[in-house]
Amino acid sequence: MTSVDLAARVAELIRQLREHNYCYYVLDDPQVSDAEYDLALNELRAIEAAHPELVAPDSPTQRVGAAPSEKFTKLRHPVPMLSLGNAFDEAGLNAWKERVMRLLGADAALAWVCEPTIDGLAMALTYEQGRFVRGATRGDGELGEDVTTNLRTVKSVPLVLQEQRTENREQRTENREQRTENREQRTGHSAPSTEHQELHSEFSVPGSVPTQIEVRGEIYMRTADFEKLNARLAAAGEKIAANPRNGAAGSLRQKDPAVTASRPLRFFAYGVGPFAGVELYSQWQLLQYLGALGFPINADARRFERFEEALDYCRVWMSRRDSLAYEVDGIVLKVDSFAQQEQLGVAGRDPRWAIAFKFPARETTSKLLEITVNVGRTGVITPNAVIEPVNIGGVTVRNVSLHNADYISERDLRLGDYVMVKRAGDVIPYIIGPVTARRDGSELPWHMPATCPACGTPLERIAGEAAVRCPNFGVCPAQLVRRVEHFVSRGALDIVGVGERQAELFVERGLVRDLADLYLLHAESFAGMEGFGPKRIANMLAAIEHSKASPLHRLIIGLGIRFVGESAAKLLAARFGSLDGIMAASEDDLVALDGIGPVVAASVRQFFGLTQNRELVEKLQNWGVNPTVEVVARAAAGLLEGKSFVITGTLPTLAREQAQALIERHGGKVASSVSKKTSYVVAGEAAGSKLTKAQELAIPVLDEAGLLALVGVGEIDNGAFKIQNSDDEPTTN
Repeated sequence: MTSVDLAARVAELIRQLREHNYCYYVLDDPQVSDAEYDLALNELRAIEAAHPELVAPDSPTQRVGAAPSEKFTKLRHPVPMLSLGNAFDEAGLNAWKERVMRLLGADAALAWVCEPTIDGLAMALTYEQGRFVRGATRGDGELGEDVTTNLRTVKSVPLVLQEQRTENREQRTENREQRTENREQRTGHSAPSTEHQELHSEFSVPGSVPTQIEVRGEIYMRTADFEKLNARLAAAGEKIAANPRNGAAGSLRQKDPAVTASRPLRFFAYGVGPFAGVELYSQWQLLQYLGALGFPINADARRFERFEEALDYCRVWMSRRDSLAYEVDGIVLKVDSFAQQEQLGVAGRDPRWAIAFKFPARETTSKLLEITVNVGRTGVITPNAVIEPVNIGGVTVRNVSLHNADYISERDLRLGDYVMVKRAGDVIPYIIGPVTARRDGSELPWHMPATCPACGTPLERIAGEAAVRCPNFGVCPAQLVRRVEHFVSRGALDIVGVGERQAELFVERGLVRDLADLYLLHAESFAGMEGFGPKRIANMLAAIEHSKASPLHRLIIGLGIRFVGESAAKLLAARFGSLDGIMAASEDDLVALDGIGPVVAASVRQFFGLTQNRELVEKLQNWGVNPTVEVVARAAAGLLEGKSFVITGTLPTLAREQAQALIERHGGKVASSVSKKTSYVVAGEAAGSKLTKAQELAIPVLDEAGLLALVGVGEIDNGAFKIQNSDDEPTTN
C-alpha cells in the first residue's frame, strides 16, 4: 500500500473500532464477534508498529501506553462538583418539592428527571475540540486527582466524541426499550407507567460536537464483574475489594495504567460542568445529547411532568434495586430545566434543584464479639460471627455466616474488630471486612478448632478444598441433627411437624440414632415430653407414615448424598429404579448417565460404599421405606437424538416436567439456558429472556403444538400424551 492508502486504512480501522466499542460498551448491543473485533485491532496494531508516524494519540491501541505514575497530581475543578441533599422517605421528597415550588412560584411549569444513583466513583472528564484531554476524581468537590492516563484505559470512556448518529438512532432506541422490557419480564417489576419517557422539550438535541465540555459521571463495576475480579484476586493471593465501589476506586487509582486496563471498569455519564460551542437547556436534553456524543447514559433514567409519577418511580425502584446489573443506593431527582436550576441556586454545598432519595441502608458497622462454629450434615464446619445487634434495612442482625477459615483470614477478621456488615439482596447478611482504622490493639486473631465441638473427633481438611470437616459421619450428633432436618424438609421427605427443634430433641433424647429410627417412633416415645399432646403426636406420626409413599427421588435427596440435588436424584431414580439399583451401579455406570459427572458419580459410590449407609438403606426398607419407579425405555425411533432443548414459559396443557420427559424419551436433552448449541426453544406464555436470546441467536422456537408434532404425538388427554409415530407401543406418561 502507498502511504496514502495506509493512512486511509488506519482511519477506517479506527472508525470501525470506535463504532464497535460504542455498540459494545455503551449500547450493550455488540455488532461483531470478539474474534472480528480482535482481527481489526490486531491489523491496526500491525500497521502502527510498522509506521509509527500513523499512530494517533486517540487511537484505540493507545488506551494503555503511559509509564506507571508515582503519584496523582491535584486538579482544581473549574466549577465545584457539588454534593446532594438527602431524603430518606416520601415526606422528605414532598418537603423538597414544596421548597422548590415556593422558590419558583406555585404556577411554575415543572418537569422532573429521575436517575438511579450508581454506587461508584464520581469523575469529571474534559474534552476539547471533541478529544479527551483530562480526567479527574471528584475529591472534596474543589480538588480532585488527575487520573487521565488511567481513564484512557476504560473502554466506555470515549477518546473522541462523535457527531450525533441519526441513522441508527431509532433502531438503538428500539433495542434499548426491548432490553428494558426483557429485564422487567425477568424481574417481575415494570417501570412506572408514563408517557414522558422520551425527550419532551421544545429544544432538539444538538447535532454538533462542543468545542469544550466537562462531562461528569460515575466510574463503577457491575456486580458480576466485581465478583469475578475478587475471585481472580483471591486466587492470585492478592487483596480483594470490600464492595464494587471500593473495587472501582482502587482499580482507577492504580499507579500502573496496565493494571487499571485489566479491571472491568465502566462509565455512566449524567451531568456537565462548563461547556462551550453548544446550547443545552435541560437535564433530559443533556442526557440525550451525551448519549448522542457516544457516552453511556443510564437507560433507566426517566422524565416526568407530574411529581406523583416521580414518587411512583422511586417506590418501584426501591423494590427493584437488585434487578440491576450494578449497585445503587437511591434515586436522584432533579428539576429538568437548567433555567429553573439556575434560579433555584445552591444552599451551602447542595443544589436546591436536586435531591437524593436514599434507599434503606444495607451497610452498617458493628462489633465482632465472638466466632462460633456449626457442624453441617456432611460434617462441614462453618464459622459464624456473633456481632452486636444492628438494624439493616429494617431487620435486626445478630449472627452472620463467615463460610470458612479462608474467608476469615483473607479479610483479616479479628475478635473485637469493628466490621462492615451488609445485607446482600436485602436478605442475606455478610461481613465485608474490618474497619482497621478503629483497631486499638486489643483485637485477637481467630483459629479454627482442632476437634469437632460436638463429638471431639479431630477435624480434617482435604487438599484443594476450603471446607474443614468432622469425619465422624453417621455418628457425630451434630451431623445427625442436621441430617434429620434435611431428611424431613420440604424438598426431601416433607414430614410436617418435624423440624429443627424436634430433630435436636429426638437426637438428644436418644430416640433417633439414624434416619431410619424416625419410622420406629410411636406414641409412647413422647411420654412425659413437654409440648407433645395426643393430637400433635398423632399428626406427626401420620406424617411420618405418609412419607413412606414419597417418590424415590425425594428419598435419594433426603439421604443427603454430597453433590446430589433434585436434578441428579431424578436422573438416578429414572435410570436405576430403586436404591438397590443405585447401590449396585458402578462408577462407570453412573458416569455413563447423561447429566451425572465424575464428581457426582464418585460421591454416590463413596456414600454407598460406607457400611453404615448400606445398613441405613436396609433398615429403611425393613420399615417400609422402599419406593421404586418403572425404568422407562427411550423410544426406539430416537427422533430427537443429539438435539438440545430449552423449555421456557407456561405451556397450555403440559407441565414442564411432562415436556421434559417427552423430549428425553425421544433421545433429546433438556438444558436450563440458551446457547449457540441449543437446537430448539420450546416457549409458552410469559417466556421471558430465554425466548429473546433464542431469537437473537436465530434458534428455532416451538410452541407446545410444534413440540408434539416434532415427536409425532397424536393427542393429549388429561395431561397424558400418546406417541403414535414411533415403532414402540403407544406410551402414556
